[in-house]
Amino acid sequence: MKPKPIADLGPDERRTLFDRDAGIEGVRSDVRDIIDKVREEGDVAVRNFCREFDGVEVGNIDITDDAERAYEEIDDDVRDAIEDAAANIREFHEAQLPEDWRADFDGRELGRRFRPIERVGVYAPGGTAAYPSSALMGVIPAKVAGVEQVAVATPPGEPQNDITLAAIHAARADRVYRVGGAQAIAAMAYGTEQIDRVQKVVGPGNKWVTAAKAEVQGDVAIDFLAGPSELLVLADDSADPAFVASDVVAQAEHDENASSVAVTDDADFAEAVAEEVEKQAGEREREDVIRTALDNDASGVFVARSMSEALLFAEEYAAEHLSIQAENDEDLLSRIDSAGSVFLGPYTPVAAGDYASGTNHVLPTTGAAKITGGLSVDTFLRSTTVQRLDEDALDSLSETITTLAESEGLDAHAESVRKRFE
Repeated sequence: MKPKPIADLGPDERRTLFDRDAGIEGVRSDVRDIIDKVREEGDVAVRNFCREFDGVEVGNIDITDDAERAYEEIDDDVRDAIEDAAANIREFHEAQLPEDWRADFDGRELGRRFRPIERVGVYAPGGTAAYPSSALMGVIPAKVAGVEQVAVATPPGEPQNDITLAAIHAARADRVYRVGGAQAIAAMAYGTEQIDRVQKVVGPGNKWVTAAKAEVQGDVAIDFLAGPSELLVLADDSADPAFVASDVVAQAEHDENASSVAVTDDADFAEAVAEEVEKQAGEREREDVIRTALDNDASGVFVARSMSEALLFAEEYAAEHLSIQAENDEDLLSRIDSAGSVFLGPYTPVAAGDYASGTNHVLPTTGAAKITGGLSVDTFLRSTTVQRLDEDALDSLSETITTLAESEGLDAHAESVRKRFE
């Protein structure tokens, strides 16, 4: 991995870095067919797709009891780690709960109240790696918000991943379904014989899952369309190259399509980071995945001419994970608006947020941090405005209301105000 000056990046290289996408267009037609099958054939289609895509014969799709059993049977140290992480995630999300409020505005009593969605589906990925942490991140904020029924779909395996099932149980999910991929999203969106229809589907997944979320959006709400995981480390020469490299390598471990970037204003430091990345990549069990991700055109170590240029790069990149390892990290943070989650200082690895610090790791990718945030309690709440006007307050507004109503040709609106003063 050879460091590249930002100033030398050509239009195509910049486009690759800044115009990342979820890579779903190539599979949308096939996903549409899967969704149609699930809508038409229900559990029969779900079982057929489990056999075709996962190589697993699925009997009971609802494995809620298996999740409880897995929780009891896993090693004590793993259960303790799950519960510790769950407690931290729960505590952080409880702090997000908004309070209903009303206030007086010169006789206009106005306010806002919050109510949870009733039924939510959470996708907990499997595949090349199972992610029990994603079950915690999806289920816990929904339950904290007060969602009555939270269902989790997770891909089938032989055997099923007990740690993922245990995490789903620890997160207090109400239902657990043994189905993955686009068929899981379709089943939760439209319902089958064993799978209840939900109102919103959340959670990360591969391009098939993401494409399915794109297809069902409108018939059911979703959180957002997430692409491959990504990291940008913003560092100066006060940082430890080994720490920066360890985060770059850890991010690349996720997926061959992951984007892992480090940006600095010091060329010698960039060289040191690149050397550390090469060394540490060779020491990891998933070396092949890591090296493929690091060879990705959207990954690399980049050298800015100044920290201001580095900041502009970071803001345009709008990373899912932004690590700032620099002497004046708070000042740099104040100049960044677009990032899914920010990790400040040398002792805040992204892995802390991935698992146990308490923040949510379901985050916007592909630059979507410019317009949205990650999964939170808000994701599962509806807000309703409330108002009560007294006679004087309505009287003071009457001319404004009737004038605007008549300018829009809505005479009955204007008359509904005048009636009250006849």
